[in-house]
Order: sequence, then C-alpha cells, then structure tokens
Amino acid sequence: MYNLDVYKRRMNRIREFLSKSELSALVVFDSLNTIYVSGFFLDVEPWERPVATVIPIDGEPSMILNELSFNHYRYGLEKGAHWIKDVVFYDEHPRLTGRRYYTKDFPFLVCRMLEDKGVVKGSIGFDVDNSAVKSFIKMHLPRVEVYDASWILREMRLVKDEYELDLMRKAAELADYGLEKMRETIEVGLSNVEIGHKVAYEIAKEAAKRYPSDVSIEVSAGFTGTGPEGAMPHGWRMPNGRRIQKGDTLLAGVGVRLNCYWAEDERTFIVGKPSEKHVKFFEVATKAQECGISMCVSGRRVSDIDAAALKVIEDAGFGDYVFHRTGHGIGLGGHEYWHDMAFNHRIMKPNMVTTVEPMICVYGFGGFRHSDTVVIGEDKPIVLTKFPKSLEALTIPA
Repeated sequence: MYNLDVYKRRMNRIREFLSKSELSALVVFDSLNTIYVSGFFLDVEPWERPVATVIPIDGEPSMILNELSFNHYRYGLEKGAHWIKDVVFYDEHPRLTGRRYYTKDFPFLVCRMLEDKGVVKGSIGFDVDNSAVKSFIKMHLPRVEVYDASWILREMRLVKDEYELDLMRKAAELADYGLEKMRETIEVGLSNVEIGHKVAYEIAKEAAKRYPSDVSIEVSAGFTGTGPEGAMPHGWRMPNGRRIQKGDTLLAGVGVRLNCYWAEDERTFIVGKPSEKHVKFFEVATKAQECGISMCVSGRRVSDIDAAALKVIEDAGFGDYVFHRTGHGIGLGGHEYWHDMAFNHRIMKPNMVTTVEPMICVYGFGGFRHSDTVVIGEDKPIVLTKFPKSLEALTIPA
C-alpha cells in the first residue's frame, strides 16, 4: 500500500506554494501534517516529544525526531514506508557516552537545520504556532521572519489524491462490513461495550485477511447511545452500563482508519417493530441526509450541505431538535477541516471529502442520524460508505 511517488508530488506542490508566497522554507510540527509530507507513521505525540520536518524551497527536506522513534524510523525506511533520509535524533534520557542533544534543545535543532539549508534570512512558514521555536529563531536568526503557513497543507489536504481516496474506499468497505456485523450482533440484553468490542475485533480480523501485509488499522465501533441516551450526539463519552431494550433506537457508528486514513459510517437501528413516532423521526432524518448528500458536488458551497439538510428538518417542525452541524471534513483526521460547515461558504472542488450526518436529538426518546463518508464529485456525489438506510434494513427483530 506504500507509494513514495505520492510524497514527491506533494513536495513539488509545497514548493510551488512556497514560491508563490515568497517563503524560503516550511517547517512542519503537526502530527498529521508530518504523516502527510513524510509518510512517517508518527509514533509519538508532538506535545510530549516534539518533531519537525524542515522543507526548504530548494534542496532535500530533513526531520528532527525523538530517540524513541529511532528503530521505528529505521524499520519504516527499510520497508519503503517513508522517504526522508536526513534525520537528526535528540535524546530524552541521560547517556554516559555518545551524548546527543536533549529535548530542551529542540528549538536550537530547528534553527541549526535551517542554517544548514542556507535559510538565514527572508521569510519562512510554520504549519502550526510554535512560540518556543519562533522565539528562538528571533534571537538566533534575527533576519528570518516567521509567518503562519497553516493554509498550505490545509489546502493540499482538502483535495484528496487517488492514493488517499483508494485508502478511504478500502476503509469505507471495512466500515460497511462492521455495520453488517453489528446488525448481526445486536440483541436485547447486550451492552454497548460488549457489542462494540466484538464488532471492532471482527473488523480488525477482516482487515488482516484482506490486507495481509503492510496494513495499519484503528477501529472505533459501538453506539453513541441506546434508547433515550441516543439523544446525546457524543453519548459514548459518558460511562454507563445500559443494556439494549425492545423499542430502543440505537445510534450505531463505525470508524475505520486504514494506513492513517479514516472513513465514518453510522446508522440508526430500531429494536423491535417501530412505532409511529420512530417512523416519523427516522424518515425525516433519512431524507435530510439524502438532501445534504445531494449538495456534495463541485461548484456548490460547503454551507449548502448543512442548509439543505436543515431545511428538511425545520420544514418537518423538528428544528429545535438539532444540536450540531451536518458534517465535517475527513481524511488523515477523523475530524478535520472543514469543521465549520454551517458557516463555511467556500466553493467545493472534486475530491474533497466530507461526512454528511444531520441528527435529530429527541430528549427522553432517542437520536436519529445516519452518517456517510462522501467524496465531492464533478456532477454527482460519490458515497464511499454504502450500508443500507431503509427502515426495513435497520429494524432489528425483537
């Protein structure tokens, strides 16, 4: 699944942006951006063990990594998983021999790397704010100005290439498989914890079968809430041992991250014969999502997705039951830009990817939401997650 040519193309695009912006270099600190530019599956949290990738407008990029990553980096390079060969490691524990720089020297290492690449004056960009490094540069490289260049990688990550879309398609297929396993597993008397862990195991086992080598997978599976607790959009964060009952709505979700790329797949199941009240909310939620998805075409605004879905809900008289936006960007991050869908009026382009997930939250009764991972198409939406949404398909006999 590795394709190092992808990263070379990304480097070329980054340098085009640097040239247009009159920047001499881009310094990358963010974990997801590090994966995006290097292919290195970061094994640390940058807030704890900082990392940097220095990309000059001319010359080869370099990385600064914590010593914990030494074998991880070496092994990945041998496998062809990443490609940057110029790496400096710093230590986080004392050595009696072979001493190197320590964590506290990280800002100095960034400065030294810039100097080594001839970046001693002019303008450079940071992908995220890093006040410690910025202050050090101001003192030790006074002729270098640091600017916010977060937009460069944000714009690049917004439009997925075929390599990214292929991983997201595969992740979506596994997510659909997971929802099918969830449908088979749901039973009155079982808890969210029991079902979620069982389904996550089944997805991981299937992923290992489909992709027996060079695969990294993370799985999130379970219910946002069961019965009345489903009215909490992110109810899984609240500890509880509630067990499934007849008449429950189950806000079921599966997230699969395959080689760092996510797909999200959610459906609302109903346990036992649906009541009129169930049917009413279910049908409006389903129609709202369909209308939101229909807006996922090139030339439309991001906010059109939210507006189309919300109109259906408000026309049905359920506007007061809406407590969140209709979707968010998805890719390397399970939630990424755009995170302000309802108020984001930028024009969408082909191969941007979003979730579409309007929700009706009825306190004391339950929640109704389907979520799909959708690629913005030239003429029509491209829905990656394909699990059925009919009331019949999502009704669990009880």
